[in-house]
Amino acid sequence: MTQAAAPIVRNVDARHRYEILVGEVTAGFTAYRDREGQRVFFHTETDDAFAGQGLASVLVQEALSHVRASGKRIVPVCPYVAKFLKKHEEFTDLTDPVTPEILQWLETTLAR
Repeated sequence: MTQAAAPIVRNVDARHRYEILVGEVTAGFTAYRDREGQRVFFHTETDDAFAGQGLASVLVQEALSHVRASGKRIVPVCPYVAKFLKKHEEFTDLTDPVTPEILQWLETTLAR
């Protein structure tokens, strides 16, 4: 009997996202842009083939832990990241609110 590979989370800075891999397959990602010491998370998704396995939670936990280690702050524009933060108060100290200014900045940045 073969055991499934443990998921691995990696930061792919050139693509502005963290990816979660199961074996050799990218099972999901959470996308971000950096702004003045903040990492603004705006979208998270997992492939349907991996739904229901808790991979999005593992992905976001690892991504936010990486942000903490890097000294940046978190801005949860992404609804999944915002929901995750409500359940994981250990990241409250490095979370900034989503403001109209940040949303405008993100819209402009993503349009480039």
